[in-house]
Amino acid sequence: MKPLQPLAALAALFLSAAALRAIPVDSRLTAATVYLDRAVVTRAAAVELTVGVQELTFTALPPSLVDQSLQVAGRGTATATILDVSARQVFVELTPDARIKNLEDELNVLIKQRRSLDDRGKLLESQLATFVHMEAALIAPPTKDAPRPTLAELTATLAFLTEQRTKNTADQAALDEARDALAPKIAAAEARLNELRGTAQRRATKTVTVRVNATAAGRLDITLSYTVPGASWTPAYDARVAAADRAVELSYFGVVRQNTGEDWRDVALTLSTARPSLGGGPAPLSPWTLDVFTPRLPVAYAERREQTFGGRAKSVDVVMLEMPMAAASASAPAEQDAAFSTATVETAATSATFRIAASTSVASDNAPQKVAITTTKLAATSEYLAIPKRLPAAFLTTKVINTSEFPFLAGAMNVFLDGTFVAASQLRAVQPGEKFDLALGVDEGIALKRKLVNRFAEDTGLTNGGRRVTYEFLLSVQNNKKTAERVVLHDQLPLSRNEKIVVKHLAPDPKDLKPDAEGTLKWTLDLKPGEKRDITLKFSVDHPADVNVTGLQ
Repeated sequence: MKPLQPLAALAALFLSAAALRAIPVDSRLTAATVYLDRAVVTRAAAVELTVGVQELTFTALPPSLVDQSLQVAGRGTATATILDVSARQVFVELTPDARIKNLEDELNVLIKQRRSLDDRGKLLESQLATFVHMEAALIAPPTKDAPRPTLAELTATLAFLTEQRTKNTADQAALDEARDALAPKIAAAEARLNELRGTAQRRATKTVTVRVNATAAGRLDITLSYTVPGASWTPAYDARVAAADRAVELSYFGVVRQNTGEDWRDVALTLSTARPSLGGGPAPLSPWTLDVFTPRLPVAYAERREQTFGGRAKSVDVVMLEMPMAAASASAPAEQDAAFSTATVETAATSATFRIAASTSVASDNAPQKVAITTTKLAATSEYLAIPKRLPAAFLTTKVINTSEFPFLAGAMNVFLDGTFVAASQLRAVQPGEKFDLALGVDEGIALKRKLVNRFAEDTGLTNGGRRVTYEFLLSVQNNKKTAERVVLHDQLPLSRNEKIVVKHLAPDPKDLKPDAEGTLKWTLDLKPGEKRDITLKFSVDHPADVNVTGLQ
């Protein structure tokens, strides 16, 4: 019986290998969570399991898939245990991305057309050379072997050559037009192909294998999640202000881009404000040391070189200076209007996620895809900001409170006033309950003037050793609108940076209006329709006569 033992072991091994059944999984992308610099995507599939250990293989996955991010879950009628999950890279001869393959085929057709045109051009050039040679032979002096042609032969030959050269010229012109029409098509196909390819790794894919052990057969609904780079989203806003309503309708969008290597078709899209690239905590501090600076002098060394003297090469010792390299600094860690759908917001301790209401498709071509997060109507208080020293114009601003539950990330914003586009600006990060301002541009309904009424210079002191210059300005504001408006007016006093220069605030009364630390004066004026207000700003500057003061007008 002993000779049968190796055969029994071999049979057992064969049966064990047969029990490990490989099952290709036909999965589809069902969800994607996009962060500011990456995405986590989820694939789902249903498989029928038999009793025993089986391998479920997900093929043609992106080569940039992060192996450490793989997560698997399963639920169904089968009684199964997920044993492990692994990923391996697979290289293929054909491009796995269908869009890239189609573009490659299209480009090959265009290149063949160009090659055919080039061959046709060479043939026309050869024909033209033949015609030139025939013309030269026709007018060449006669020889014994080539007698002079008769007048009729000469006339017929010249007519033939003229006709053929005319046709050749027309064919060359048509060929040039075809080349000119083909060149931009090839350039566009190459540019599009380079954009889709991204990296040379596109000719590789990854295969993920999930080993499961089923103790009872049945259906298993399995999901596979993984992280891929090449995806991001940025916030964008449309602010529509109705002056009569004193309200702002703020539309909040997410602009999604992805070039992960696989298209997202009808997926449940989620946008997250989390920043996993920063890690869970700050980098620790490095020791901050002080030392006495000791300059490093150049280090001299000799090098043998060939030099030429009087046309003869000689070997000489050349003294070289090796300069110290600067230490590399460590980089710091770094519209009836159609309504917009509203995402569901979920706020965690350190981030927020927006679950987009409708299924979304985003192609893997890095093109921007704009999805609606929410549209909310916010109460607003309008006022005008005017700095006539800079510009005699009043800028309409609206003060808004974020009464929604959505945190607004910093992003680009288009501002519309009564349906007219008035400004492109940036919205800073605004949390729920926080105030922010919207700049709505210049309103010609508020008239402004700033005029120098008087500038008076005089000597001061018993010996005329001092100098005083007094300035008087007149600020005029008029409300030409049919509604009462608030205008916040800014001007300033000069600031002295030297004890010898003294600035005195004369008007308005310093008791009524004091400048801030930067010398800025602010008036808040509530103007009735048609009301005009004049304000006098007066101050003096005292300094020694022998001191030349900079900054005076």
